[in-house]
Amino acid sequence: MIAAQPQTGTDTSPLLQTRKLTRILPAVVPVTLVQDVDFSVGTSEFVAITGPSGSGKSSLLYLLGLLDRPTSGEVLIEGCGTADLSSAEMASMRLAKIGFVFQFHFLLPEFTALENIMIPMQKLGRLSAHAQLEHATGLLVDLGLEDFLHRRPAQLSGGQRQRVAVARALANSPDLILADEPTGSLDSAATEQVFESLQAIVETQKTTVVAVTHDMDLAGRMQRRVHLVDGRIDYDRVQS
Repeated sequence: MIAAQPQTGTDTSPLLQTRKLTRILPAVVPVTLVQDVDFSVGTSEFVAITGPSGSGKSSLLYLLGLLDRPTSGEVLIEGCGTADLSSAEMASMRLAKIGFVFQFHFLLPEFTALENIMIPMQKLGRLSAHAQLEHATGLLVDLGLEDFLHRRPAQLSGGQRQRVAVARALANSPDLILADEPTGSLDSAATEQVFESLQAIVETQKTTVVAVTHDMDLAGRMQRRVHLVDGRIDYDRVQS
């Protein structure tokens, strides 16, 4: 039985909400990736999405992040529906409101850590060049990377690259970070560093983090756990 949707954030209105969200992959025999998912998160939540392989975890995250369109149902961001948005409008909403961290960092190899973080800011165009530099520097300092500002990805360890990816996700000050197996390719020490970075973001910046993870230890340390089975929410509970 699906539990009532818990919300630990301080804002009474959902930051992100889904209504009967469904994604079916068309084929000779259609494949249902996500089915009838009702889900919401508020401000300053740290949410784990777990489930067996093939349960729809990453598919759900891609729908939440407007990287994929649902077959039916809807994603609302700050109460605004997204079903009728054009591809360009969806891209603009992603850039302004959502930060992404993936299992592999996807940093551009020819740019330094600082430059990689400034790229989303340049695309959004809210800040002056000087303000972009200051903000990017501050993000790296906050994540303990002040000695690596001018290093390229190949000169960084796996954990350092992933923390730069976290900083890049924060570049445009989104209220929501979506992370897909952000520690999946890291060793235990680097995993802890990245987890602590994400936890600090929730606690100090009041940013909501929703993370797909197969690491049950990390999932158990998050505020809330949403468990999927066969594309549906099996349970959704706040953790002590």
